[in-house]
Amino acid sequence: MSEATSEAILDIKQWGNNLGVRLPAAVARAAHLRANQRVKVAVENHRVIITPVAPKELTLEQMLAAYDPVRHGGEVMAVAPIGAERW
Repeated sequence: MSEATSEAILDIKQWGNNLGVRLPAAVARAAHLRANQRVKVAVENHRVIITPVAPKELTLEQMLAAYDPVRHGGEVMAVAPIGAERW
């Protein structure tokens, strides 16, 4: 059984020095694309190919280094006992 296709005829618009196309929601859903997702755009045989890019897996150290308690609305974890805790 073949997968249902979604397609649309769209206009290419000027966006600064670049060109842009807005994908209809049905096309994005069918391609499993979402807002702010990274994609690779390539040209093969005069066709534009858009391929999702897998998110980079971060190490725990990288995630902790990027943590900002003000931005993320939390507290920094204590590195030494604060009260009656025993470590």
